[in-house]
Amino acid sequence: MEKLVLIIGGNLGDRLLLIQRARIMLSEKLGDELLASSIFETEAWGGKSTGNYLNQVLIFESQLEPFQVLSIIQGIEQQLERVREVKWGDRTMDIDILYYGERILDAEKLIIPHPFLEQRRFVLEPLAEVMPEFIHPVLGKTQAELLAKCTDHSKVRTYEKSPEYPGH
Repeated sequence: MEKLVLIIGGNLGDRLLLIQRARIMLSEKLGDELLASSIFETEAWGGKSTGNYLNQVLIFESQLEPFQVLSIIQGIEQQLERVREVKWGDRTMDIDILYYGERILDAEKLIIPHPFLEQRRFVLEPLAEVMPEFIHPVLGKTQAELLAKCTDHSKVRTYEKSPEYPGH
C-alpha cells in the first residue's frame, strides 16, 4: 500500500457540492481517505479559465496501479460532467494525481509526480498543509520548501477548513 495524493477541484457549478461528491465517489472506488486538506479558493492558473476554483488535496492508501487510478478518476470527472474542450479551461471537476508514494512515472498519458506542481501555489498550499515534510522524489525538496520558493503569486486563500485535518 502506498500513499496516493490527489488534488480535486473546479470552477463551474456548485463548486463545494462537486468537491463533496467527488470525495464520496473517490472513497467508494479507492477506499477511505487518510487525510484531507482544507478547501482553498484560488485564482485560475495558466489557462483560459474564468472564475475562481475551489481545490482540495486528498490522501488515500492504495495498491492499485497508476493507470487503474487514472481510469477511475477520469470516470468520476465524466460523471461530474467534466467537458474537455479547451486545455486548462473551465471545468466542473478536475482530479489529478500529484504523488503516488515515491513513484516516478513518465508515460504519454500520465506523469508522476505531477509535472510543474512546484510552480503552482494552488497545489503547494494544500500540500504543505497536510504533508509539509514529504520530499518530492525528483526535486529532493519538501513541500514546505517548494512552497517557500514558489514564484507563483496568484491568490490562494482558505475557503473552508477541513474538519478531518488535526488542529483546525
